[in-house]
Amino acid sequence: MSAEFLSVHPDNPQARFVKRFVEIIKDGGVGVVPTDSAYALCALTGDKTAMERIARIRDISKKHNFTLMCRDLSELSTYAKVGNSEFRLLKNNTPGAYTFILPATREVPRRLMNEKRRTIGIRVPKGAIIEALLAKLDEPLLSCSLIMPGESEPLNDPVEINDRIGSIVDVIIDGGVLPAVPTTVIRFEEGQPIIRRVGGGDPTPFE
Repeated sequence: MSAEFLSVHPDNPQARFVKRFVEIIKDGGVGVVPTDSAYALCALTGDKTAMERIARIRDISKKHNFTLMCRDLSELSTYAKVGNSEFRLLKNNTPGAYTFILPATREVPRRLMNEKRRTIGIRVPKGAIIEALLAKLDEPLLSCSLIMPGESEPLNDPVEINDRIGSIVDVIIDGGVLPAVPTTVIRFEEGQPIIRRVGGGDPTPFE
């Protein structure tokens, strides 16, 4: 079987395609979605089997740090502990191409946390398609960049993605060819931001 390939308008996502994506994901599916930092593999946060499928596609270990994509700061704060200083910075810089490393709450399955730090990577992505998908889903998506084994850059062409992994995922959202740019990663220690990686998000507010 091959993945459902849904060509979604980048500015005005068709409601029927958004609904179909959510149906597939809620049924235990693994999807590919466009974000503000290229394409990502995704599944329901609590779906261990789907997470393991993503790990096999990426050829990554169980200790790999996944990211939760949230629709807004309110949802983010359900899964991450956010102090006043962090909240101000997040409020001023989301949605955007940032991944924030924050202490996880009890809502996060332990298998998704950093084993030592008990932290979680979390983000509020920008873009009409991903925002519509998250709003309809009404919960975060477990995600990781779509980087194939032995490669260093994420896949950014949905036609190529379909050719390469269309037989092992359940749904692919075609949002056009995207820049292959990762997120800027920010870790917080005692309320202070530390830039771990510079990517698509402007690092200036965190310097």
